[in-house]
Amino acid sequence: MKKIALFLILSVSLLTACSKKEECGYAQSTTVAPASEVAEVEQYLASQNITDATKHPNGFYYKISAPGSGNTPGMCSQIGILYKGQLTNGTIFDQTTNGQMVVFVLGELIAGWKLGIPLIKPGGGKIQLYLPPSLAYGSTDVKDRQGNVVIPANSVLIFEVELVAMG
Repeated sequence: MKKIALFLILSVSLLTACSKKEECGYAQSTTVAPASEVAEVEQYLASQNITDATKHPNGFYYKISAPGSGNTPGMCSQIGILYKGQLTNGTIFDQTTNGQMVVFVLGELIAGWKLGIPLIKPGGGKIQLYLPPSLAYGSTDVKDRQGNVVIPANSVLIFEVELVAMG
């Protein structure tokens, strides 16, 4: 009888734990870029004659070229994406290759992605993100495996992201 009671308690606990949403330990970013960083993004947009980007309350800019369809990803969502990341000088520092999507948990990503990717939906949602440093990699150089700096500290970054799938 004790074994049955223990089994029932464990079963109910597991089912309850699995049914809760957004309990994975990841929180939405509350970081707001300082005015100086927002001005740097705005200067870049003006220099490129980009006038159709929308300002997010947290201080980044974005353009949605395709909204996608379905549910909006949450912090605990596994997302399958295609992306390209570049510096304002046009240098591409990372991108998916050969159309092979990569899978991440949204809550594990940089603040700008946590805030920007939920603006689109899977099934082909596409967005360009113009991120100030505090919503990207901040004041830390990002280096490759050989120790070369691929993203200098305090860089404004541009990302093209397509949300292909969500699990």
